[in-house]
This record gives sequence, structure tokens and C-alpha cells, in this order.
Amino acid sequence: MNSKTFNFLGVLILFISFSCKKIETEKVENYSKLEKAKYLIGNWENLTPDANFKEIWKKENDSTFTASSFITVKKDTVFYENIILEQKHDSLVYIVSIKGENKDKAVSFYLTSDTHDELVFENPKHDYPTKIVYKKVSNDSLVATIYGMKDGKADEEAYPMKRTNN
Repeated sequence: MNSKTFNFLGVLILFISFSCKKIETEKVENYSKLEKAKYLIGNWENLTPDANFKEIWKKENDSTFTASSFITVKKDTVFYENIILEQKHDSLVYIVSIKGENKDKAVSFYLTSDTHDELVFENPKHDYPTKIVYKKVSNDSLVATIYGMKDGKADEEAYPMKRTNN
């Protein structure tokens, strides 16, 4: 093999190698919006004399967090919902499913505002709520608040929660 052929093959191999690496890196998604919500991961609770409110958040994969949210009174579960927080391209979507509501179909709320300690999701077409806000108070404290219209009046419900170890 002469030196021109050897040099040509060397350049060709380098070109193919760099081309493959470029293709690989172009396929990597950026989940920076979901990353802003990573403080949600864990167990959250609000114990009151009347009820126990809990949210349990888990990381499913690079693009998705899931949660179970429920309220118990004594030993009875009086409310239960499943939540999926998913980044699809540049959108962060909060998807809620509640058995027996909305014809058992999930409802999507889209991220409309975010800071390092607050996430705002909205769906103005939904009956109630139309807005869901998670505000990080500290590493071990947050408040989830829902907003909307009830009986023709503006309404909001706040759910302060503390991180638990269970």
C-alpha cells in the first residue's frame, strides 16, 4: 500500500469517526425544563387533624417524572390522582388522571412560567382547575396551589407539604 492510499484511508476513517460522533450528539435531548422540577422527587405530606394529603414523586426516565397524589381521612382514601410530568421537546406537560372525572381521560396542563423555585402550569379550557402552581419554599417544603372558577367565583386551594422520609 503506498503512502497516498494510506493517508487517504486515514483521513477517511477520521472523517467517518467524527461524523458518527456528531450524529450521536445531535440525538441527545435536552431536558432542562424537567430538570427544573427535580426538587419534586420524593415523598411529600401534609398531616392535619381532618385528613392526610400525600404526593409521591418518582423519576421514570430522563424525560418523565410520575406522581401519585391522594388524600386519606382516617383509613379511607377519599381522593386519588395520577400525575405525569413529561418534557416533550421544549414543552413541559403536567398530565393528570382522576378516575371518575373527565370521562376517565387525562387532562394536560402546559408550563407557562418557571423560575428556580416555581412552576406554573395552565389549561384555560379545563373546567377546574385551570392553573396549577408548585412553589418550592425550601428543600423540605413546598406549596401546590390550584386556581380556577367555582360557581362563577375565582377560587384557589393551597396544599402546603413537607418532605418525608417514607
